[in-house]
Amino acid sequence: MPHTLFISDLHLSESHPHTAAQFLRFAHEVAPKAEALYILGDLFEYWAGDDDLDTPFHRQICGALSELAIGGTRIFIMHGNRDFLMDEALAAACNAQLLNDPTSIDLYGQSTLLTHGDILCTGDSAYQQFRTTVRASDWKSQFLAQSLSQRKAQIEQLRTQSEHSKREKAMEIMDVSNEAVHTLLRHHDYPRLIHGHTHRPAKHLHHVDGHTCERWVLGDWDTRTNALRADREGISWYSPQ
Repeated sequence: MPHTLFISDLHLSESHPHTAAQFLRFAHEVAPKAEALYILGDLFEYWAGDDDLDTPFHRQICGALSELAIGGTRIFIMHGNRDFLMDEALAAACNAQLLNDPTSIDLYGQSTLLTHGDILCTGDSAYQQFRTTVRASDWKSQFLAQSLSQRKAQIEQLRTQSEHSKREKAMEIMDVSNEAVHTLLRHHDYPRLIHGHTHRPAKHLHHVDGHTCERWVLGDWDTRTNALRADREGISWYSPQ
């Protein structure tokens, strides 16, 4: 049956070869059967800029996606909070299309809204302020004007600060806000919602203004392949055959 796959939060890096191997198996053996693959953010542990495309590791990942696209599976990539500096050169290397966050699609006849998910974590005001700052075009231009090595050093510092900050925050602050979810659903006429970011895979039902909306949360890839499979009969968790 024609179907579409959704993944997010792989956090691919050379320092996690097991996760990279999982992804490459998925790209070579599972995803070619799908009409489309949507990657909803944080494909990489971090992305310092498209001038970092030529490392052997990045060439391997982009090559696997490009091969998948050449075989007929359409590839769509959304920015995450770790790899928001991905740009058109990365998309071209993967034969993929970059998506805005959020993006609405018609998924086998049902309106479906896609987002990475960090915009929904409104309880973490410090993160939302940081997100607004680094997504601004002036900030990105100034950051990308630095050398690649300088950018990577700054990213490592930011990651260290982020991990320290997380340990001091309550878990519920870092999860999505129901109010933010309901506001987003209202704004987009009560669609089904798919997102990642929180690493808490689950299906939720939201009752908003007389409408019942599904919210599917994608999991990370730290220990296993996490994906959703959608077809005309609905959505289910991917299960390895």
